[in-house]
Amino acid sequence: MYKIITKRELAPKIKLFEIHAPEIAEQARPGQFVIVRLHEKGERVPLTIAGYDRHKGTITIVFNEVGKTTKELGCLNNGDSILNLAGPLGNPSEIQKFGRVLVVGGGVMTAPLYLVAKALRDAGNELTVVVGARIKDLLIYEKEMKNIADEFYVTTDDGSKGQKGLDFLKELLSKKHFDRAVVMGPVVMMKTVSEITKPFSVKTIVTLTPIMVDGMGMCGACRVTVKGETKFGCVDGPEFDGHAVDFDELIKRQRVYLPEERVASVFYEKIGGCACGEA
Repeated sequence: MYKIITKRELAPKIKLFEIHAPEIAEQARPGQFVIVRLHEKGERVPLTIAGYDRHKGTITIVFNEVGKTTKELGCLNNGDSILNLAGPLGNPSEIQKFGRVLVVGGGVMTAPLYLVAKALRDAGNELTVVVGARIKDLLIYEKEMKNIADEFYVTTDDGSKGQKGLDFLKELLSKKHFDRAVVMGPVVMMKTVSEITKPFSVKTIVTLTPIMVDGMGMCGACRVTVKGETKFGCVDGPEFDGHAVDFDELIKRQRVYLPEERVASVFYEKIGGCACGEA
């Protein structure tokens, strides 16, 4: 059992948990993920590691309450425990001194991106950081990202704070040379950023979060197409070259079970949500 040490709400329906998991904390590196199973009847949910403290023996995860399992996870409080936590899984991020790096984070994935960005900063890179969300109320990790950035921007889809959308990146890239771009966020956002950086020949690394079951390369559910070849998000990734990913295929695969996910989420709320325990 893995005990929750800290619980915080970062934005509406976005929660941060610090969990006591010393064996995972000892080995975790930026860019890796864990798979969470709340109880014996629970599904396996992959979540990217947003932080770790080897001394305290804890890891940090940040998640958005969008489906049944993440809503159920959000009902837990300090002192509660999670049955299974597998990890660290996936390949860690490539961290070295590249030079000038464009870092773009969207939504809940801004949290684990901070861990990667901080490592890049510590490696001596100059960071231009962009933090985005649909609306200003859903922005997270603004202060943390700004503190490690040489240049910092905020963007929202509706223009409620900072830049509106991502088109401003074209002007940014035309004025300044970047040696690398690192992007984490919704698939559509990562696709857009990759399309923007491609004409400027900026190597762009994206973190893919396809549908996943075992997270160890056995089930094949997380397959993605990269450079025309089939790759597994869990063992070949989760980082890939954004200019080589078939994003359209990935988007279609991610939407396959949306009806079932919505039914499960609505049913969970109708039977009591947090009050229903393992139901």
